[in-house]
Amino acid sequence: MTTTASDPNRIHWEATARDEETDWAALATEPDGIDEERVDDPAGLWLRPRDALPGTAVLAIHGGGFISGSAATHRRMFGHLARAAGLATFATEYGLVPEHVFPSQIETVMHAYRRLLDGGATRVAVVGDSCGAGLALAVALTARDSEVAPPVSMLLISAWVDLEATGGSYDTGSDPFFTRELVRALGAGYLAGADPRDPLAGALHADAHDLPPTYLQVGADEALLDDSRRLADHLRDSGVDVRIDEFAGQLHTFPMAAGRTAVADDAIKRAGLWLRSTMNS
Repeated sequence: MTTTASDPNRIHWEATARDEETDWAALATEPDGIDEERVDDPAGLWLRPRDALPGTAVLAIHGGGFISGSAATHRRMFGHLARAAGLATFATEYGLVPEHVFPSQIETVMHAYRRLLDGGATRVAVVGDSCGAGLALAVALTARDSEVAPPVSMLLISAWVDLEATGGSYDTGSDPFFTRELVRALGAGYLAGADPRDPLAGALHADAHDLPPTYLQVGADEALLDDSRRLADHLRDSGVDVRIDEFAGQLHTFPMAAGRTAVADDAIKRAGLWLRSTMNS
């Protein structure tokens, strides 16, 4: 198991549990070979490797429990992923709770997704971590049920898809920060009275047929482990091509430490190669 002393992501969550201020954005190192461009509509940040595959794009949706996070906090991790995949990646922004609640965030990320298609990308993958993974699934579901071209693939990191926090992995005691009560409170703030089993809010309750190939990465020590396991089973039972990798000793969104830990670098490499393969298939 990775020790606390060598795991900046674990240090971050332990400090957060003590209500200490941390710099989430600084967990990763600066990625090399990435050109950045800030965009106002849709709001976000382009992260372009210089060897990007033409005609493709990745929509990257940050996590943060709907109360925090931004393209800036995730710029480094998504930049490492863009470089590993060789794919131009757009890290999108969306409104946060309490000013913005369900389904506002879904509408915002769908706008960004449509703009990527309208901008000339013929193949678009969707990436999200934590609540961003739930939004990525909402994009795929909305596209499938509309006249919008669906994403070719989805990469979901530490997916949060059960807003009722019913998974047994909350009870293992291995996660220093995410408790069932905390996650339920975050979900309630986002839902603002909406049903937590609405398919666009909780993908475990969605009709998952005809969704694109999906790769899940999750920390084996995180409280949300069962979200990814149950989602993988649900997608597989619906005929979706699913891969799930559990990383021993790791906590929530551990790839945020890209460039600083071997396990985060391994996860980013695996994810980049997988995303690139879906663009070439």
